Amino acid sequence: MTRLAGKIVLITGGARGMGATTARLFAAEGAHVVIADVLDKERGVVASLGSFRFIYPSRRADESSWVKTIAAILQRFQRIDVLVNNAGVSLFKTIIDTEKKDIERVLGVNLIGTFLGLKTVAPHMIERKTGSIINISSIDGMKGANGLGAYAASKWGIRGLTKVAALEFAHHGVRVNSVHPGWIQTAMTIAPGVTDEHIKRMAVNIPQQRIGQPIDVAAASLFLASDESSICVVQSWLSMAE
Repeated sequence: MTRLAGKIVLITGGARGMGATTARLFAAEGAHVVIADVLDKERGVVASLGSFRFIYPSRRADESSWVKTIAAILQRFQRIDVLVNNAGVSLFKTIIDTEKKDIERVLGVNLIGTFLGLKTVAPHMIERKTGSIINISSIDGMKGANGLGAYAASKWGIRGLTKVAALEFAHHGVRVNSVHPGWIQTAMTIAPGVTDEHIKRMAVNIPQQRIGQPIDVAAASLFLASDESSICVVQSWLSMAE
């Protein structure tokens, strides 16, 4: 289990859900994982990694927060090999019901946060002529969905930003990819009170007849983070259904 042996990895939103599962998987594959998350009280993920790790509170849309985090990582490890832009928020509101402050918050965390990750981390990777950046988008960044205007806009934006970054950074040896999960069973996507029977009914429209699990996304990110994907500048999707 050494597909990421010795790699220095920064995962945003790594305190729970897909981020936490990705952090554990990457650590098991030999990476030194740094978690940045506003949920800094959920330190159990870091403790479970089994060796010395950092955890930084991260305000995704705040550039100074990114600069401080990257500076601290570089001081400790001298480099960053992989960035997983995973942190995100959702919003279930129709366009008419969505307020300006709502869409500013969602775009700030999801899209501007991803942009700042690219802007802050890429120069260090470019200097070393190696690195992998993985942006977690969504199937809603490839199609529309009722009541997800702000969220879908942010994920479409991540998709476009990834394509541009991939073109700009590829000749410097830095790969940029986006992953587009379908319905993944996490605290953010499964509301309290939703029954297993309801989940089964919803899964009928998914080709695999099941909703995804965080490990499904983590495994896709693992491939993109590893040297196995050295030629990949693509976008991946999971459980896509029209």
